[in-house]
Amino acid sequence: MNRQTHNREKRKWHRLPLAIPVFLRSVGSDGKETLEFATGLNVSAGGILVATRRALPLAMQTLLEIPVAPFTLPAKAPKTTRKLEAKIVRIVHGDDFHLIGMRFQRPLTTETATNRSPKKAMARKRSTTV
Repeated sequence: MNRQTHNREKRKWHRLPLAIPVFLRSVGSDGKETLEFATGLNVSAGGILVATRRALPLAMQTLLEIPVAPFTLPAKAPKTTRKLEAKIVRIVHGDDFHLIGMRFQRPLTTETATNRSPKKAMARKRSTTV
């Protein structure tokens, strides 16, 4: 079994190949906050792979901001971004860009109750809210 097949078998969630704009907000070792524009290349309920121009340190905690379409809801202001806490778990350095694998602090699942039937819970575990 090759490494790529082994990695796919370890994954809990399916990945969706997308190209979406995201922002990575982080605080460096010098205490300065940075905001990096990146492109999300694929996303799952457990994490995201992004391409950036600037390298970030491995294991850095970040706040991932994903722009969302504003839906008008009665008596509520439209939400224009979704903020997700994530940790950098893998980096592949390229000449002009860096691929950064990030794990969400909490998976993006729609399951909210724990006392549901296991069959329904498994079906909901596969669905995501991005």
